[in-house]
Amino acid sequence: MHPVSSSRPAQSGPRRFAAALALLALCLVAACSGGDEIKAPKGKKGQKPAPVTAALAVKKDAPIIIRAIGNVEPFATVSVKSQVGGKIVEQYVHDGQDVKAGDKLFQIDPRPFQLAMAESKGKIERDQALLDKARQDLKRYEKLRNQDAVAQGQYDETYAAAKTLEGTIKLNQAELDRNALDLEFSTIKAPMDGRVGDILLNKGNIIKANDDRSMTVINQFRPVLVSFSTPERHLPDIMDLFAKGKVQVTAEVQGRENAPETGELYAVGNEVDRETGTINLKGLFQNENLALWPGRFVRVALRMPDLPGAIMVPTKAVMSGLKGAYVYVIGADGTVEARGIAAGPIIEDETVVEKGLAPGEQVVTEGQLRLTPGAGVEIKTPGEKPAQTPKTAEAAQ
Repeated sequence: MHPVSSSRPAQSGPRRFAAALALLALCLVAACSGGDEIKAPKGKKGQKPAPVTAALAVKKDAPIIIRAIGNVEPFATVSVKSQVGGKIVEQYVHDGQDVKAGDKLFQIDPRPFQLAMAESKGKIERDQALLDKARQDLKRYEKLRNQDAVAQGQYDETYAAAKTLEGTIKLNQAELDRNALDLEFSTIKAPMDGRVGDILLNKGNIIKANDDRSMTVINQFRPVLVSFSTPERHLPDIMDLFAKGKVQVTAEVQGRENAPETGELYAVGNEVDRETGTINLKGLFQNENLALWPGRFVRVALRMPDLPGAIMVPTKAVMSGLKGAYVYVIGADGTVEARGIAAGPIIEDETVVEKGLAPGEQVVTEGQLRLTPGAGVEIKTPGEKPAQTPKTAEAAQ
């Protein structure tokens, strides 16, 4: 019996050691599982709420305004060229001068055309005298022919001579009219109201008839056009509005944003640009104060009918992600949800939400960079600083 009792204590040592190892393993497993709980979303409840500003999604009628960058164009442009040749003997305008339709611009030497007119008049007077004599001869030969005192051939020759002179007089009259027209063209006048550009040919230059060179260029400023483009999705609404009457267009010039020019839609392009998916439009402005200058860039706004019952949020609440636009929605428990939305047009500082939000839901407008889905938030008023923690306050002292 004694040997048996002495063997049991010898085996108890290894058993206790194994039990200790098992207990240590259980502690390690518990420690690992405890670390997982710290990383789990439940642990966010212990974090301090992030300070943010928020706004409500509001349902209201949204004024749709199409905004674009436009370019000012002259209503009409004319390159002034001479229809007759000669020497420029007078220059009545200078660079940048305003002119009215019919004002004199240049004078080409008129003397050659005056001489040509005098020559044409002389030919007409000569041929008219010959025609008078031929008509008298024709009457005399007609009497003699009736008396069989003259041959029919002589009468026919006299008749032909009179008719030939009549045709010659008509040709000479046409030549006189052409010379008179050339004389009129020798005085070059403004074809429309506008402003003269650079004078390219001055007094003393020789110019050919229908010369390729322009003497100057005139741009019409009153009225003036503003060309701009808009996405093709707006085209049906624009055409419907355009068909009903005048469509208001405004243009803002840099430096005069508080005094925009007001005009109306003048023309809609005849095709959509395949590369950009836009349609070209033109607005007509009276431009009485010459604020709109050809070649200048302006900010254009085209007012469309209001969008009824639109859900709108501040534009700064809308974020962009890999899957598109989204907003942080604040739930009843004070945590946020990153929710994807279908963003519509931007109107002033608000964005229309076509899908994804309901009226009255609260969205984060500032502080999104601190947030992750499920994070707690504390809503602050704009401009308010977050409250200091005790440690921060002590450090500040």
